[in-house]
Amino acid sequence: MVLSDTPDSGPPPLTGVALAVTAIALALGTFMQVLDLSIANVAIPTIAGNLSASTDQGAWVITSFAVANGVSVPMTGWLMGRYGVVKTFVVSVILFTVASLLCGMSWNLSSLIFFRILQGGVSGPMIPGSQALMIMIFPPRQRGTGLAIWAMTTLVAPIAGPVIGGYISDNMSWPWLFLINLPIGAICAFLCWRGMAGRETATRKAPIDITGFLLLLTWVGAFQVMVDTGKDADWFNSPVIVAEALIATIAFIAWVIWELNEEHPIVDLSIFRSRNFAIGSAVFCLSYALFFGTNLLQPLWLQTHMGYIATWAGLVAAPSGVVAIFLTPFSARLMNRVDARWTATAALAIMALSFYMRSGFTPDVDVYHLVIPMLVQGVAMSVFMVSMITLSLKGVAPAMIPAASGISNFARITGGSFAASITTTLWDRGEATHQTRLAETMASANPSWTITLSQLQHAGMSLPQSIAMIGRQVVDQAYLLSTLDFFRVSAWLMIMLVPFIWLTNRAMGGGHTVAAD
Repeated sequence: MVLSDTPDSGPPPLTGVALAVTAIALALGTFMQVLDLSIANVAIPTIAGNLSASTDQGAWVITSFAVANGVSVPMTGWLMGRYGVVKTFVVSVILFTVASLLCGMSWNLSSLIFFRILQGGVSGPMIPGSQALMIMIFPPRQRGTGLAIWAMTTLVAPIAGPVIGGYISDNMSWPWLFLINLPIGAICAFLCWRGMAGRETATRKAPIDITGFLLLLTWVGAFQVMVDTGKDADWFNSPVIVAEALIATIAFIAWVIWELNEEHPIVDLSIFRSRNFAIGSAVFCLSYALFFGTNLLQPLWLQTHMGYIATWAGLVAAPSGVVAIFLTPFSARLMNRVDARWTATAALAIMALSFYMRSGFTPDVDVYHLVIPMLVQGVAMSVFMVSMITLSLKGVAPAMIPAASGISNFARITGGSFAASITTTLWDRGEATHQTRLAETMASANPSWTITLSQLQHAGMSLPQSIAMIGRQVVDQAYLLSTLDFFRVSAWLMIMLVPFIWLTNRAMGGGHTVAAD
C-alpha cells in the first residue's frame, strides 16, 4: 500500500522467508506493547489486594502506563530522525522488556506505578516504529498486507489482554502479567536487529524541543489526572479539579502556539495541513476511543454485576479477535481494490451495529447472546485500522511517515486512555441516575418489592438481609441500564462519525493514490 506519490528511497523491500520472519517479529513487538495497555484491566482487584491498596489506587497501574506511553509517542519522529528507525525501535523493545522485568519485581504499589511509568515512557516508539518498518520492508503492492498484519495485532491485543490477564489473575500470581513480556521482547529484539540492522534509515542531527515536550507532558498529565480523579472529587465543585482543568487548558494552548512557531518542534503540527491527515486522525482517535471504552466496560460489568470470573469475562471478548485474525488476509486484498473511504465506512457501521446489539442485553443474558455482538465487531476490526491508517497517511511523504505515524498513534492512544476514565465515570453516573428512578418507582407505584421482602423473610432471612438483597438487585439493574445506555449512545456516535470520512480525498491501496492537496 503506497501512502504517498513520492517514489520510495532506501534499501529494497525484503522478500521470502526474511520478510515473513521480520514481519512476525515486528508484529510481536506491537502485540506486546498494546497488550500491556489492557492486560491489567481485569487484574486491578487482584493487584490492589496483593499490594494492600484500594481498587481506585490500583487503577493508576493502567493510567500511569497510558499517560507515559501517550506522551512519549510524539518523541518518535525526533528519535528516529536522530538515531534511525531500526535502532530506535530495537532499543525501545529492549528497554520495554527490562521495564517489564522491573514491574514484575515491584514490592509495593508505588514501585509498580513508577516502573509502569518507565515502561510506558520507553515504549513510545514501538507502535509507530513497527508501522514505519512494516511499510519499509514490504514491496509497494504488498504493503496492504503488511499494514493488515500490523493492524491485526494492534486490535487483537486489546481483546487478548483481558483473556490473558484474567487467566493469570485466576491461576497465577500477578507479577506474571508483566514477566510474560520477557521472552517475547527478547525474540522480537533479536529477530528485528538480525533482519534489519543493515537497513537503517538516514539520520540527522536536530535539536530536541524540550519546551514543547514539557508543555505536552503538562497538559496531557493534568487532563488525565483530572478525568481520573474527578469522579471521586465531585468534578468542578472541587478547587483541585478546577485547577487541573485550567492547567491542562493553558498548557495545551501554550503548547500549540509554541509548536507552530518552533523551528524543530517535537510534534510537527504542519502535518495537519493535509486534509486527509487532519480529518482521518480525528475520526481515528474518536472511533478508537469508543471502541476502547466499550471493550473496557463489558468485562468490568460482567465481573462486578453478572458473577463472571476474570477468565470468563475475557473469553467472552475473544471471538472478535478470532474473527479479525481470520478475515484480515481477505481484508488486505480488498484494500488493494477498494477506496479506503468505503471500507472505513463499513467498519464504523459494523462496529456501531455491534454496540447497538449489546444495548439489548437483559439481566439473564447468556453467553451466546454476549458472544454474537463480539463476532460482529470482529468483522469490523479486520478492516478498521488499515482503512483509517490508509486515509490518514495518504499523501504523506515517506520521510514524514514516522512523525505522522507518531502523531496519529499519540492521538489514538491518548484518546483511549481518556476514554477509559470517562467511560467509568459515565457508567457510575448513569447507575446513580437509574438507581434513583428505580427507588422512586418502587416506593410510589410498585408494591411488588414489599411482597418480595416478605417472601425473603419467610424463607429465613432477617429484615436487614432481605433489604440488602433487594438493594443489591436494584444496584445490579441500575448498572445494567447504565451499561445499555452507554452501548446505545456509542453506536449512534460511531454512526455520526461516518460523514466525516467522506470529507477526505480518495485513498487506494496497491499503489493507486491520488496526489495530496
